[in-house]
Amino acid sequence: MGLNINFEFTKTQAQAISYLLDKSTTEVLFGGAAGGGKSWVGCAWLLLQCMKYPNTRYLMGRSKLDSLKKTTLNTFFEVCKTYGLKSGVHYNFNGGSNIITFINGAEILLKDLFLYPSDKNFDNLGSLELTGAFIDECNQITEKAKNIVASRMRYKLDEYNLIPKLLMTCNPAKNWVYTQYYRPAKEGKQKPYRKFIQSLVDDNEYISKYYKTQLQTLDELSKQRLLFGNWEYDATKDSLIEYDAILNLFSQKGIEGQKYISCDVARFGSDKTVIMYWEGLYIKKIRTLLKSAINDVVDEVRQLQQENQVPLRNIIIDEDGVGGGAKDFLRCQGFVNNSRALKGENYQNLKTQCYYKLADLINKGQVGIECNDITVKNNIIEELEQVRTKDADKDNKLQMIPKDTVKAIIGRSPDYSDALAMRMFYEIDSNFGKYYVQ
Repeated sequence: MGLNINFEFTKTQAQAISYLLDKSTTEVLFGGAAGGGKSWVGCAWLLLQCMKYPNTRYLMGRSKLDSLKKTTLNTFFEVCKTYGLKSGVHYNFNGGSNIITFINGAEILLKDLFLYPSDKNFDNLGSLELTGAFIDECNQITEKAKNIVASRMRYKLDEYNLIPKLLMTCNPAKNWVYTQYYRPAKEGKQKPYRKFIQSLVDDNEYISKYYKTQLQTLDELSKQRLLFGNWEYDATKDSLIEYDAILNLFSQKGIEGQKYISCDVARFGSDKTVIMYWEGLYIKKIRTLLKSAINDVVDEVRQLQQENQVPLRNIIIDEDGVGGGAKDFLRCQGFVNNSRALKGENYQNLKTQCYYKLADLINKGQVGIECNDITVKNNIIEELEQVRTKDADKDNKLQMIPKDTVKAIIGRSPDYSDALAMRMFYEIDSNFGKYYVQ
C-alpha cells in the first residue's frame, strides 16, 4: 500500500500481537481492566492484516452495531490517523453497507452479534467467509455467537499460509469468558490453541492520569472490575451459590442414588417446560419443550420414565397452573411453590426451602449435570447466579428474591433452575414414597 509503518505496542499488546502472528494460537482473549489498550490493539491488528494481505476479509464485531460504530470504529479511525492512513486515499468506509475497503481489496466487515429471538442461528451472517475476526466487548455476546464467527474463518487462509485467528477483548465478567478463558488459564488447564492476556490500566503508558483518577471514584464492584481487572469479584453479596461451584456442575458426577424426574411446566407464552432425568444427584438428560400442552408434557415424562424405569413416586411436577393437569394425568408427586416448608423449617415457602437445599448441595460439590448444549448450559449458569437471599420477612422466615425480579434481570423465566430446585423435595423429605402405592 506504499506505507512503511512502525507499530508501537505496550508489553501486553505486543504479547497479544505475537499470539496473533504465530502458527498455533487460534483464539486470544485480551481481558481485564478498562483503559488497558484492548480495543486499540484489536484495531491495529486488523489494520496490519489488511495492509499485508490483499483481498482478505475480516470481521469487526460487537453486541450491537450502533455501539460498534460509536466506539470501536472510532478507535479504528484513530489508529489509522496515528499511522498516517487517510480515508479516501488508503481506505474507504461505506456507512450503508458497514464495510471498510482498502485500496488493495482487503475488507473489514462491521457486524452486529446480538442474539435476537428472531435469528437464534445468526442467519444474518449468511454464508460469510472470513480470514480472521476481532470481537470487542465479547462478554456482551453469547458463546454461540462467538462459535459461529469462529466457524466462518477460512477465506484466503491457504493462499497466504495463514491459520484462523480470533481476537476478543472484554472487561472481567462472570460468564463464558470466565469459564472458557480466564479460569482455565489461571488453573494451568488452558487448551493449547487458546491464550489469555490480563489487561491492567498501568500496562498502558499512554493512558491519561485523569482516567485512572476517574476509575477511583466508581462503586467498589465497578472499581474491582474496571480499575483492578479483578475477575474474582463478588457480583452479589447475597448469592446463595458460589460461582465456581456452579461451573463445576458440568464437570462432576454428583452423588449416586435412585432415579428421579423433575418437571417445571411452562405457564406463559415465553416460558419453557423443562424435564430433567436424574440418577441420584446427577442429571443425565434434559428435555426442553417450547410449547406446553398437557398431553405433550405427559408424553415426554412417560417416555423418560419408561426408558429409564423411574418409579412413579420419584416423579415430581410443578402443579401450579397448567402443570396441575399433567400431575393429575400422571398421578405423580405435585410441587406447590407457595406451600409450607417441610418439617416446619424456617422458610417462607417450599420453593425457598428447596432452593436453599440446592445451594447447599451445589456448594458442597454433590450435584452434577451432563449437558452438551451450550445454550442450555449458559441458561442454567445464568439462572443459578440469581439464586439470592432476601431480607427475612416479618415472621423472620428466610426468603429469596421474587421470581418476577429474576425474570426482569435475565429477561426470561428461570425454568431450568426451578426444575433443579424441585428435585430437592426428595432430599429434604427422604422418607417420601416409602409407603407409596401406585
